[in-house]
Amino acid sequence: MNTQENKIPDIKIHDIKPIVDIQEYSFYYFLGISFVALLFVGAIAFLIYKYIKQKNAYNVKKEHLKIINELDFTNTKESAYAITLYGATFKDDSDRHKEMYKNIVDRLEVYKYKKDVEVFDKEILGYIDLYKGMLDV
Repeated sequence: MNTQENKIPDIKIHDIKPIVDIQEYSFYYFLGISFVALLFVGAIAFLIYKYIKQKNAYNVKKEHLKIINELDFTNTKESAYAITLYGATFKDDSDRHKEMYKNIVDRLEVYKYKKDVEVFDKEILGYIDLYKGMLDV
């Protein structure tokens, strides 16, 4: 074979320009949008978590109010102790609550610390109802 036939001629092409770097920012845009979306989803998840945690939180005042409202006054001694114990939860709500709590505890002293006690009289039951009406959560 002829060596001249296998050679490619060196012809300069003037219409083709050299490769130029093009600045491409779409990957950075994607990362930025992904980060913002992730922050948004994280914030929503955090708020849902806080809402559920707050909703299911144990509320001492609510439980003690429920216990006081469900007391059976036929067992006088236990009722007197229960009102004294669970009513203390509400005594620091205001000065009025504190005075009423002190008043009712003083009146319930008669029904505690004895082996046999009588049933509550109407006056004590009235004070207990008044105190239960004052309590709120």
